Amino acid sequence: MKLDGIRACVFDAYGTLFNVHAPVGKVAAALGDKADAVSKMWRDKQLQYTWLRSLMGAHSDFRVVTADALDYALDANGVSDAELRAKLLDLYMTLDAYPDARRCLESLKQKGLTTAILSNGSPEMLEAATRSAGLDTHLDHVLSVETVGIYKPDSRVYQLAVDEIGIPAQEMMFVSMNAWDASGAANFGFKVARLDRLDMPPDNLPGDIAATIKTLDEVPQLIG
Repeated sequence: MKLDGIRACVFDAYGTLFNVHAPVGKVAAALGDKADAVSKMWRDKQLQYTWLRSLMGAHSDFRVVTADALDYALDANGVSDAELRAKLLDLYMTLDAYPDARRCLESLKQKGLTTAILSNGSPEMLEAATRSAGLDTHLDHVLSVETVGIYKPDSRVYQLAVDEIGIPAQEMMFVSMNAWDASGAANFGFKVARLDRLDMPPDNLPGDIAATIKTLDEVPQLIG
């Protein structure tokens, strides 16, 4: 399948380019058999807090949300360790990129496409993560929801990409591992490739997904 007329590729960051479970993986020995539960709950609460804060009109940046979600996950699993908490938050600033992330971005730049991140992350978090992973030199734009002060999937976030990049939504491919984000972007008007690393079904939400892929290596192959 080819998607014609694509001039830019816009990527979600967390879970798509960056492995959000890497921090807990690096301190798994300290958490023992609670590691998987802490990592999953941390991510689940992080996303829940973005949605709930958006609905409540009580925005805080993603670093605050990430810390609040970690505190909940540690408390719920009976973990009280200030040093470990601090280490996990530091590790979240320099997340590991998935191996296919750089290959994908390099291939897209070779094709002459504009590349961008559109993320819930704060500018500070995104700058640290892209730089530490070596992705910064392959990105034309790194866009944060902080510009509009609300989280995905609010349409103002997706409009930010259109406004900042200067290309119509229908001429951009949006790529996300988060099914709800993929649906939100498709509902907005992007041509969306849903990254399905975990063999999960799409969400039952508005928005027509143009393609479902298993790895980021497939993204350049979709460009007509």
